[in-house]
Amino acid sequence: MEQKTKIDAENGKQEIVITREFDLPLALLFKAYVEPEIVAQWMGTKVLKLENKKYGSYQFETSDAKGNVAFVATGVIHEFVAEEKITRTFEMENTPFGVQLEFLSFEKLDDDKSKLTMHVIYRSAAVRDQILALPFAQGINMAHNRLQDVVNQLK
Repeated sequence: MEQKTKIDAENGKQEIVITREFDLPLALLFKAYVEPEIVAQWMGTKVLKLENKKYGSYQFETSDAKGNVAFVATGVIHEFVAEEKITRTFEMENTPFGVQLEFLSFEKLDDDKSKLTMHVIYRSAAVRDQILALPFAQGINMAHNRLQDVVNQLK
């Protein structure tokens, strides 16, 4: 099955560009990134904090079936323009990857389609390559598939 989420990673660079077209109006795609209840559903995580404003912060926490915390992600929002862009940091606790910088751009393609472009910059090409060696592409594609399914129910 073809992955709808595309990842462009040039050799030797410390960045990746992730793109995905959704069968969703721009307003609903953007809502999927800023409404805590929707984020929790498609990411499969608890949203402990999500302050959608300049210098706002966020914290997500995912637990395993026994309730043990398996994943914590935090960051700061540096730029927030509704239905247009979010610039933020992203850090996974208890990993060797450090902080990454993410530029999320939201684009209307037509009344029923929109596009997300994520430009992600890592500390080094080596860190980026470590991330890409994980099942990263499959994971983000699965998450975006869930986003499409969850938000389709809001139409």
